[in-house]
Amino acid sequence: MNQPLTALDVMHDAPVIPVIVLQDPQDAVPLARALAAGGIRMLEVTLRTPVALECIERIAKEVPEAVAGAGTIRSAADAQAAALAGARFGVSPGYTRSVGKACHDLGMPLLPGVATGSEIMMAQEDGYQQLKFFPALQAGGAPMLKAWQGPFGEVRFCPTGGIHAGNAAEFLSLANVACVGGSWIVPADAIARKDWARIETLAREAKALSR
Repeated sequence: MNQPLTALDVMHDAPVIPVIVLQDPQDAVPLARALAAGGIRMLEVTLRTPVALECIERIAKEVPEAVAGAGTIRSAADAQAAALAGARFGVSPGYTRSVGKACHDLGMPLLPGVATGSEIMMAQEDGYQQLKFFPALQAGGAPMLKAWQGPFGEVRFCPTGGIHAGNAAEFLSLANVACVGGSWIVPADAIARKDWARIETLAREAKALSR
């Protein structure tokens, strides 16, 4: 039986949570194994393709060394379907009370997406203190996160959106950033070529980032 996770468990496991888009369920297991071998265990499989739930289910069943999560949760139904497929955490591009309540009722940690102070306050009212800052670069980047350290000093963020190997360290150096989300360690061309060795190398590099 899997031990219950918290949002902090998800955020503190590694400096980077990969944002994964899969087109073929056959890629799910070898991709997850490559990431886990590189030290990246918390895997956000986005619900952006028709096969996403099947991919989550395969990872959950066949790759015990990884933790399957679901990204792009936009409704209570998304959260329920993801949990049924075996997702152990959720990530949303924004925040609504119905999504927050669904994940709470399911016992599934959620990193809700926020881009404004009002959205942070709404998520906090519902008990969420670990949040996804999205889209990070477009919504103000590192300067915005620095500005939020005063009024929202207790909140920890996972900035996602425009993060890459060249700027991840800048975000990770901030006191209120626990980890970052990014797709650079799971490039579409590497997945298409089934270049799992490259993905494992990118995962090792991401795991080594300091925060």
